[in-house]
Amino acid sequence: MFRKRMALALLLAAMAALLLAACQPAPPAEQPAAEEPAAEEPAAEEPAAEEPAAEEPADDEEFVFGVILVGPRNDRGYSQAHYEGGLYIEENIPGARMIAFESLNPADKPEATIEGVVDDMVAQGARLIFSTSDEFEEDTNTAARKHPDVAFVMTSGDDAWEEGQDAGEAPPNLTNVFGRMEEMKAIGGCAAAMATETGRIGYLGPLINHETRRLANSAYLGARYCWENFRGEDPADLYFEVVWIGFWFNIPGVTLDPTQVVTQFIDSGIDVILSGIDTTEAIDVSGQRAAQGERVFAIPYDYVGACDNAPDICLGVPYFNWGPDYLEEAQAVIDGTWTQRFEWNEAYWEDINDHDRSPVGWIHGPALEANEEWLAAVEEYIAGLGSGEIEVWAGPINLQDGTEYVPAGEVATDPQIWYAPQILEGMTGASE
Repeated sequence: MFRKRMALALLLAAMAALLLAACQPAPPAEQPAAEEPAAEEPAAEEPAAEEPAAEEPADDEEFVFGVILVGPRNDRGYSQAHYEGGLYIEENIPGARMIAFESLNPADKPEATIEGVVDDMVAQGARLIFSTSDEFEEDTNTAARKHPDVAFVMTSGDDAWEEGQDAGEAPPNLTNVFGRMEEMKAIGGCAAAMATETGRIGYLGPLINHETRRLANSAYLGARYCWENFRGEDPADLYFEVVWIGFWFNIPGVTLDPTQVVTQFIDSGIDVILSGIDTTEAIDVSGQRAAQGERVFAIPYDYVGACDNAPDICLGVPYFNWGPDYLEEAQAVIDGTWTQRFEWNEAYWEDINDHDRSPVGWIHGPALEANEEWLAAVEEYIAGLGSGEIEVWAGPINLQDGTEYVPAGEVATDPQIWYAPQILEGMTGASE
């Protein structure tokens, strides 16, 4: 019995061995089967890898871009306007994602540098970077040279301008874009001239450079025009004072305190204050004084919603609308059509508050709309600017020291406006 069992066991073992052998793939047949897919895979994958470089990214593919802000994203001023420009890209390009770096300035983040911020954004996949303050101009050029495959947009700079004083300074992957705010500032000046009872207007300025001089000058020219042409007053009787605090917003111990400057304006008899800084002290302090029964009005700056801080005394806001320009830059990078250029984009005069078309705008404030005479004059002035019948920078215009700058019968050229070396005759304040 034992032998039969042993024989049966041997027989079963032999059969199992044969079955196992039969189940193994034959070596000659295995080699071609393994080699063919390996040879075919790269040929099948190459076209798929090339398509995104030639075509717009698929809806679920990210387009990463960076925005470097000089202040916080919610300052209700300049930085918030830029941040909302980034949001406009995200709303209009599927898969777009913004990396925002806030408050790059000596007070809030003294250790931060443009180069370090840009390095980090590029490491996160940014293909386009918006550098939003003229304070960043030189360092942005350096960062752009370090990252030649990334597109850079420098707002307020002029290094890519062929007519500019610094033509040729920009690396080929950097472009300059800015909104033509001069006309909007002039509208603010016109509103101030219509509202003042004392004939005394104050301008709260940031630091002194070409940009800030030309904007303050434009506000004065708008005020002078409306003071003379709509109110019938002598321009010599209009007092327009500029006080520069030293930076775009208050830095305790470094700048003048804008709250104190506005207070001093009002105490001196100034009854309309225009802001040229990034933050809201002009309207905030004016609103507080008006609440105490004083007659004072304000014109904030930069952000479309700035009147909300004190609507009853707000004459209006000249503001930036960065969305259209931001979107154009981003789409050009995606399409592979982005090129270096200088753009100083004027308002869309058919509707300066069309947020899909106009890079700058002016919103009437409740205080302006409450007075039919003031409102009619400002609207007539806007219509004249839009039709070309009124030129903000029409001569005669003299510099503060009395030097003729734009002769009678002529209009300033773009370089003359951009690079105004002084504030103008008729204004009070420092030019340098």
